[in-house]
Amino acid sequence: MSDTLPDVLVGPLLRRISPTRLVMWLVATRPLIMSLVLNPGASNEQRFSLSGHHQCLPIGRRGFIHLIDLRLPQALPVDERIEYDLRVQTTQGEWQPLPEWAPWLCYEEARFPAFVVASRHHRLMHGSCRKPHHTSADGLVRADSWLAEQQATPEEWPAWLLMTGDQVYVDDVAGPMLRAVHALIERLGLFDERLEGATVDDSQTLYISPQSYYQRESLLPDVTSNVALRERFFGGVKKPVFTSANASNHLMTLAEMLAMYCLVWSPVPWQIIAPVMPALSRENADIYRQEQSAIDDFVAGLPQCARLMASLPSLMIFDDHDVTDDWNLTADWERCAYGHPFSKRIIGNAVIAYLLCQGWGNAPDKLDPLIEQAAELLGQTTTMLPADQQDALIERLLRFQGWEFHVPGTPTLIVLDTRTRRWRSERSPKRPSGLMDWEALMEMQQALLGCKSAVIISPAPMFGVKLIEGVQKLFTLMGKPLVVDAENWMAHRGAANTLLQIWRHSKTPGNYVILSGDVHYSFAYDIIVRRQERAPHLWQITSSGIKNTFPVQLLNTFDRLNRWLYAPWSPLNWFTKRRKLGIYPRDPSRASAGERLWNASGIGLVTLDEQGRPVDIRQLDVSGDDIVFPPPADLHEKSHD
Repeated sequence: MSDTLPDVLVGPLLRRISPTRLVMWLVATRPLIMSLVLNPGASNEQRFSLSGHHQCLPIGRRGFIHLIDLRLPQALPVDERIEYDLRVQTTQGEWQPLPEWAPWLCYEEARFPAFVVASRHHRLMHGSCRKPHHTSADGLVRADSWLAEQQATPEEWPAWLLMTGDQVYVDDVAGPMLRAVHALIERLGLFDERLEGATVDDSQTLYISPQSYYQRESLLPDVTSNVALRERFFGGVKKPVFTSANASNHLMTLAEMLAMYCLVWSPVPWQIIAPVMPALSRENADIYRQEQSAIDDFVAGLPQCARLMASLPSLMIFDDHDVTDDWNLTADWERCAYGHPFSKRIIGNAVIAYLLCQGWGNAPDKLDPLIEQAAELLGQTTTMLPADQQDALIERLLRFQGWEFHVPGTPTLIVLDTRTRRWRSERSPKRPSGLMDWEALMEMQQALLGCKSAVIISPAPMFGVKLIEGVQKLFTLMGKPLVVDAENWMAHRGAANTLLQIWRHSKTPGNYVILSGDVHYSFAYDIIVRRQERAPHLWQITSSGIKNTFPVQLLNTFDRLNRWLYAPWSPLNWFTKRRKLGIYPRDPSRASAGERLWNASGIGLVTLDEQGRPVDIRQLDVSGDDIVFPPPADLHEKSHD
């Protein structure tokens, strides 16, 4: 481990790009003076000073987030490989080219990294659920290997890398990862904060507490009124149908959240820390050593992940694990979680981190007012964040309605916020809320009415596996929605009916592709509206997870039972909200006969024709295989609904 800190810790990540605008995000150890050279070394290279074209926010004494937002005087060519060099001025005044400070960002035999501005949204790479300590390989590494093979054919590059939720797991953290988070906080001097309502007074006391590793749920005040909060927020409720919650290392402070983002997107932070195992019980020490092996494998793939994100422009939207498991699942959950100052602070810190690390690059103009308030908070200190200003920013973020965004083009990209604009149940506060309220759904409908084609990014599938949704409904009726994460579009009657009415509206006769993740398995459906002329054509395409999977035997059982119980002739179809739609599953290649759910880590790749219809749907499996989802041979014979 070197005593000297590198100038750049993370990035650059390509974010929102167009022929006339480039947005990049990075984390540095000091405020940087930078310049950008496009097509460096070529006769037509363009040089841009980034003075006045980037913002810098301090997150610690030696940590600074930079957002580059360059509006170009002349449009860039489309569908061509454009090399770039992000040059950094050293403290000695010399200009250091990118290949010197981040050589791993250049593909083999390439002098510089490059990007492509696509003329239309013809190909999209998408995925969700990247848990560092999961035992599978990393789907982003597989995506980078695929892109390495396409260097000579820039027209084949995806227009976007769509990250559809759970880019980080702040609520399910391995012991070695938490140790690395604390080591990076110390190395960079990330800001401390006071913690109201906890049994520790501030962040430094939290980090050295004996309960900081594998026992964080015990840090809530031990009073009877917090039993419900402890269960809902820290995963005290067992989840026997799907998984067991593991929130004993739940991140809490803003510094922890920001350090996590650095550690999952770049190899450099790992090179400046040397974390060692803390004092643990024998049982927890065994867990720590097992997790260390998975974390070591994860870190080994980070150079490729960083290269991918420096080459493909990325759009990101949160799901629950970016903040906390079951985030806003029910009105009762919200009452418990937001009614306690400590849990509200934890949720708020995660949303601040999302704003700074993900949301900002999606829609800089839209989020600038929030960034201004965050800059005021972060600029007020060199050590401890002002608690009143931190709480004020959190209050504003939790009330903010505007995380969703659109990207114009062919087809239009419509990215949905399915977490913060929920349709709360009127029947019981313990029942699942709708993923979007009526007003948000009407806004989506208005966006669709003028589009002959659109790609809708919904973190949770709009059309999922009926049997699993049925199990979730059963537990909801038993008053236990938290046990099975009962979050699906059909779980709330009002939201489900409104969604189906949108698709059956006479003025939505277009081609609509729905890209989703969340569920830890992959599948594809063709969907038609029954008994309606000029009906929209829908495709539900789900890719999950990038680095996560579903329990194998359980999913195989669900898949098999679902095929039998909801066959075309089954009367159970008439008891579902989707009976007015025809849903036709696509069978994945390389699967067993009749298998429709693909359960392996990887990343999705969808190719669209000029009408926005998918002509190729595949999953790039971490094994190196391409799992293709061909269209059903006969939609009417294979009808699933």
